[in-house]
Amino acid sequence: MDRKDEIREFLISRRAKITPEQAGIPRFGELRRVPGLRREEVAQLAGVSTDYYTRLERGNLRGASDPVLEAVATALQLDQAERQHLMDLARSTHTPPRRGPLRPAQQRVRPGVMRLLDGMTGVAATVQNGRSDVLAANLLGRALYAPVLSSPASPGADVPERRPNQARYLFLDPGAGDFYPDWPTIAATTVAMLRLEAGRNPHDRALNELIGELATHSGLFSALWAGHDVRIHTEGTKRFHHPVAGDLSLHYETLDLPGDEGQTLFTFTAEPGSSSANALAFLASWAVSPPQPSTAGDAADGSPGLGQRPHAQPETHNTGKNGPSHE
Repeated sequence: MDRKDEIREFLISRRAKITPEQAGIPRFGELRRVPGLRREEVAQLAGVSTDYYTRLERGNLRGASDPVLEAVATALQLDQAERQHLMDLARSTHTPPRRGPLRPAQQRVRPGVMRLLDGMTGVAATVQNGRSDVLAANLLGRALYAPVLSSPASPGADVPERRPNQARYLFLDPGAGDFYPDWPTIAATTVAMLRLEAGRNPHDRALNELIGELATHSGLFSALWAGHDVRIHTEGTKRFHHPVAGDLSLHYETLDLPGDEGQTLFTFTAEPGSSSANALAFLASWAVSPPQPSTAGDAADGSPGLGQRPHAQPETHNTGKNGPSHE
């Protein structure tokens, strides 16, 4: 999508979500054609002229100051992720156009981070980038995410050297609905995170290719992408239906790695004494029994990385549950 179109669609979609009542604007019994705010109402709330806001909504953010953008964000009641996305979109208008999309170098996980992962016992941990590529995982992380890591859809068709990718698995593997009982919520969150990453790194060729691939092969992805929602992943609870350990409800925390731009550490833990804690402990004991490496990624120092370290890569099997249709 053209950058101006991206800005226009984002602002229009946010304006449509704010009702006059939410904005404190009285209706006086008038009938409105749309439930959201009008352009002139947003302009009034932001303290700018209607003509100026109309120019912004048409995708022309060049020259817009941070205070003006903050005023627009406040008028539209944007949350933290939406504000960041608006600032990213504005920043991209000041960046000279490139001759072609940027293909980033293969992301490596530093040996120190690998040792940190391996030192986490009783915790499932992975390192991912903004495209939702799984760059590394500890033993329990690989056991927990075995359906993702072993899925033929995860790295993409006929591209064995590519990293396992959470988004590909979610939208292109029919078994994703079995593994994630809350698949609709997780799918929407994943798309919102990719949309935020696209605003932050618009010239990332690998990201653009991923979005194009998913939009081509998944109607549900396309529908969610058209919503222009963005989200920051920090912490919460995620449910799994694991083919070996059964049902787990795990709390996750995310930690950005400042020394490795774009890399995020995800950790998953269970409430002590819960059935999920028992299931996670069982999964940990099962994971060490069959040493069966997978085939993705290297560490920064050239030592074996994700799936190539001497840890188990569990096999998955069909649980008999029906996942959602992703088309």
